[in-house]
Amino acid sequence: MVAYAKNDHLGFQVYYMWAGSRRRYVPDFLVRLSDGRLLALEVKGSDSPQNKAKRDALNEWVNAINAAGGFGRWAWDVAFDPSEMQDIITKHAAPAAVER
Repeated sequence: MVAYAKNDHLGFQVYYMWAGSRRRYVPDFLVRLSDGRLLALEVKGSDSPQNKAKRDALNEWVNAINAAGGFGRWAWDVAFDPSEMQDIITKHAAPAAVER
């Protein structure tokens, strides 16, 4: 990890559909990894169908932005306990990290 920022007033958001309306999803942190990739990292205390819809939208966005090229390489993940954050960052920072 090179740097991270709380995604507060940064303008990074992903739209998703829930209950028939378009909603905004703002992942908690943006992490720049040492290989230059950006990791959108969310912290959730519990899971729900709406949280899954958010993750599905983020996954779709990451796949699309990586396929388009020109906007850097992105990955995403979610921690259901704050103690998992370091392990998640380490996993994504590993040289053979599998992109999500």
